[in-house]
Amino acid sequence: MSTHRSRRSFIGHAAAGFSTLAFSRLAQAQLATEPPPKPAQIEHAVTAPVSIEVNARPIPNFEPRDRSRTRFGSLEYRSGLVLTSPHRVFGGLSGIRFLDAKGERFLALSDQGTWFTGAIRYSGRSMVALDDVEAAPMLNAEGRPITEKRLWYDTESLTRDGSFVYVGLERVNQIMRFDFAKGATRARGEVLAVPPAVRKLPYNKGLEALVFVPKGRPLAGTLIAFSERGLDADGNLVAFLIGGPSPGQFSVRRTDKFDISDAVLLPSGELLILERKFSWFTGVNIRIRSIPLKSIAPNALVDGPALFDADLGHEIDNMEGIDAHVTPEGETVLTLVSDDNFSLLQRTLLLQFTLVE
Repeated sequence: MSTHRSRRSFIGHAAAGFSTLAFSRLAQAQLATEPPPKPAQIEHAVTAPVSIEVNARPIPNFEPRDRSRTRFGSLEYRSGLVLTSPHRVFGGLSGIRFLDAKGERFLALSDQGTWFTGAIRYSGRSMVALDDVEAAPMLNAEGRPITEKRLWYDTESLTRDGSFVYVGLERVNQIMRFDFAKGATRARGEVLAVPPAVRKLPYNKGLEALVFVPKGRPLAGTLIAFSERGLDADGNLVAFLIGGPSPGQFSVRRTDKFDISDAVLLPSGELLILERKFSWFTGVNIRIRSIPLKSIAPNALVDGPALFDADLGHEIDNMEGIDAHVTPEGETVLTLVSDDNFSLLQRTLLLQFTLVE
C-alpha cells in the first residue's frame, strides 16, 4: 500500500476501524510513545565526514485532497521534497539551521548523533534537490563519537550563535557546544552547565528545542531551552533561560495536548514554536504558534496564537525541525524537516512555506 493510501485510509476509516498499516505508521510517528532505535540498532557507520547520496522527490501539493489550495493559515506552501538515501545512517532528522542568508547551505542533525551538511538547490522558488551532502559523527571533548557513551545519542535540538553550535540531548538532558571555527563538523563538543531543573526533566520528554538570542534583541546572549513535555505544577510546558541578562525558568501555556518539537526566532522578534500531538483518533497533528520574544522572562507564562496547523490529510510526518530565512524579495520562508525514526513506514520530508501574515 502506498504512503498516500495508508494516510488516507486512516482518515477515511476512523469511525469504522483503522487499518493495520495506518496504525503502524502512526505508532512510529509518535516519538514520545516509542523511543527511537539505539545507535547499535542502526549500526552507526560514520566515523569521519563522508559524502552521501541523497535523492529528492518533489511534493507538488501540500494538501492532495485540494491541489488548488496553497494557503494554510498564515502560511503559503512553496515546495517540498521527500528525501531518501542508500546510506544507512541517513534519517532521524531532528533539527536544521541554515548557514547562509539565502536558505541554501544547511546544517542538520539526526537524533543518532550525526551531523549532516549540504545545500538546497532551487529552481525559482521551489526546492528541487540537495547537493554536496556530507554526514559526520558528533564528537565529544576527546574526539570520539558521542554515541559511544550510553544514552548520549538522542540529539534532538540545534541552534547557532555565529561559529558556535549548541545541541540538546534529550535523554540525558544535557547541552553541548561546538565551535565550528575549529573544524566545522569535526569540532569537539563541550558540555555546558545547565540549571538543576533541566536535569530533572522527563527521560523521553526532555530538551527538544534550542534558540539563541542574538545581539540587539531582548534577552540578547540567552540560550532558550524548551522541553518537549516537561510540565510545571499547572500542566504547562517548562522552558529555561540559560545565560544572558535574566537567567531563570518560565512556562509555555500547553493547549490541546500539543508538545514542543522545535522553535526559531524570526528577524521580526517573534518566536515560532513548532508543536505536534498524537491521538489514535486524529492521528498526527502539527501546529506553529507565535510568541513575542519580549513576553519571555523568568517565571512568566507565555502564550500566542496558532499561525498554522496540519494533520495526516496534508503532506506531513513527524515534523521535528524548523528554521527561517528571508529572501532578497523580503519574504520570510519557513523550512520544516521530519524525523522518520529510521522506519520504512515514515518519510523524511523537507517543506517550505512563506509566512504571509
